[in-house]
Amino acid sequence: MSKGISIGIVGGAGYTGGELIRVLLHHPLCQIKCIHSKSHSGKPIYEVHQDLIGTTELKFTNALFDELDVLFLCLGHGESTQFLTEYPINNKTRVIDLANDFRLTEHANFQDRNFIYGLPELNMDQIREAHAIANPGCFATAIQLGLLPLAKEGMLGEVYTTAITGSTGAGQSLSSTSHFSWRANNIQAYKTLTHQHLDEIHQSLNSSHNNNKAEINFVPWRGDFTRGIFSSSTLNSDLHLQSLVELFKSFYEDHPFVSVSEAPISLKAVVNTNRCLIQLEKIGSKLVVHAAIDNLLKGASGQAVQNMNIMFGFDQQTGLNLKPSAF
Repeated sequence: MSKGISIGIVGGAGYTGGELIRVLLHHPLCQIKCIHSKSHSGKPIYEVHQDLIGTTELKFTNALFDELDVLFLCLGHGESTQFLTEYPINNKTRVIDLANDFRLTEHANFQDRNFIYGLPELNMDQIREAHAIANPGCFATAIQLGLLPLAKEGMLGEVYTTAITGSTGAGQSLSSTSHFSWRANNIQAYKTLTHQHLDEIHQSLNSSHNNNKAEINFVPWRGDFTRGIFSSSTLNSDLHLQSLVELFKSFYEDHPFVSVSEAPISLKAVVNTNRCLIQLEKIGSKLVVHAAIDNLLKGASGQAVQNMNIMFGFDQQTGLNLKPSAF
């Protein structure tokens, strides 16, 4: 007898697919039915994700189980559209896409599916009723969570943001900047002011939030570590720091994965969790909002499971009570 809802995963050999497998194997209300991979079909999952030796005997497959409750797409950007075109999916199957294919409003409708932007702290009510979810990008998640309370009050204007990410943010395919010999003891700015997550950030912060006109000037950084994102956004504010802290705490009061700290935050407190930590600092009229997440969990696979929980009426923390590595 199967337990709970049935799950399919496409692209299970990559970083986000692997994290999704690790989380869902221990989710008490679902069962993984199939893990799709063209390149690894027939291989045991633990041959690719070696930390799962002794945990699961599941194998990769090149076929899809027809009667699925949820299908997660953990593919490269632009590949989800192609996959859904090539593989007809049962209309009853809900789809959660972790790529960027359907995040923008102009691309949200595809094959009679309307993809809801899956940032729970922004679109909780829509996610509850959704049949398809476009999971946010990792940088976009961290930056938006740091700015949403201000956006709601119409307090955003020009914002200057820097954020650093670990090497897993680049995916599993090797490139000149993902080799250990390049990453170790090294950082680099890249895609300055042009990063692909800017479109979804602007869309969220400027939509129906008291006519906000946020302009995010974003400089991303490649870091010399594997997991996590730490972002810092600077803007002008006339409010006192404590008033701003209370504003943030009130906004996130009903969102269990976001915490506002009045002490300095660090990356290790969130790595291996689905949490986001936020800290505010203010000097004169300048406000700095720091936010830290794990790029593979709250920035990808953990948030996808959080969205699944919301869609099916589960407690959103189910299967996501994960322990950080503090040292």
